[in-house]
Amino acid sequence: MATGKRRAGRPVSGKPRSVRATVSLPPEIYQTLAAIAKHKKVSTAWIMRDAAEKYVADQWPLFGKTP
Repeated sequence: MATGKRRAGRPVSGKPRSVRATVSLPPEIYQTLAAIAKHKKVSTAWIMRDAAEKYVADQWPLFGKTP
C-alpha cells in the first residue's frame, strides 16, 4: 500500500478505537446474556458493553459519562 490510498474498512468516527477484552463467564450467565441479546436483536457483545457502561456509571457517578 505504498500508493497512499486508504484501505476500505471501518469508517473514521473520531472516537478512539475500542480495546478488546476476553472474559470467562459461567455457562448459565452467558446463556442468559445470549437470550437477552436475541430478544433485543443485538449482539451479545453489545449487551456486555451496555452492562459494563452501566456498572461503571453506577460505581463512579461523579465521573459522568466515560471518556
